[in-house]
Amino acid sequence: MQWYRNIFKPVIDAGVALVALLLFSPVMVLLTLLLLIANNGKAFFLQPRPGKDDRVFRVIKFKTMNDRRDSNGEFLPDDVRLTPVGKFIRKTSLDELPQLINVLKGDMSLIGPRPLLVDYLPLYDAIQQRRHEVRPGITGWAQVNGRNAISWKQKFELDVWYVDHISLGLDLKIIGMTLQKVIRSEGISSATTATMERFLGN
Repeated sequence: MQWYRNIFKPVIDAGVALVALLLFSPVMVLLTLLLLIANNGKAFFLQPRPGKDDRVFRVIKFKTMNDRRDSNGEFLPDDVRLTPVGKFIRKTSLDELPQLINVLKGDMSLIGPRPLLVDYLPLYDAIQQRRHEVRPGITGWAQVNGRNAISWKQKFELDVWYVDHISLGLDLKIIGMTLQKVIRSEGISSATTATMERFLGN
């Protein structure tokens, strides 16, 4: 469905993102104030991420972890740096709300493979690299089928499957499954860490 992928989907993304930003603006203002207090004046997390065709952009999220470091200047483990308010925001997936700005800018889509670290780009094999044929998403097929609770191999397989099967029906299905996952707070963490282990290659 090239017409949906290239024409209809971007229009839907921009329209929904604009309406959602207006509707959630009071919540976002409140969360910003709470995080400014919890994180010593820092409410947002900005980081370079690769998008469609490997084009790098700055993803915007609420900052759910503080910047505490050990005696060597290294960040403490994620589960130690995750603040109480940050834990709530992550559990309810509210940390993703600022990415609606990325969608409105055209960096991201509402639905697609999650934007990962730029460091991972040289680690992908030819098949895994195909996840960058489409815009990354706030939610996606891998997120509703395990999110951080599945392995990197499984996650990439699901991402590429989505690239090959994009359709309006599939995107509507993912939206419905996403709402269920958020309500149940499923797949927030991996089996061993508070978030997800780094991808180290194949």
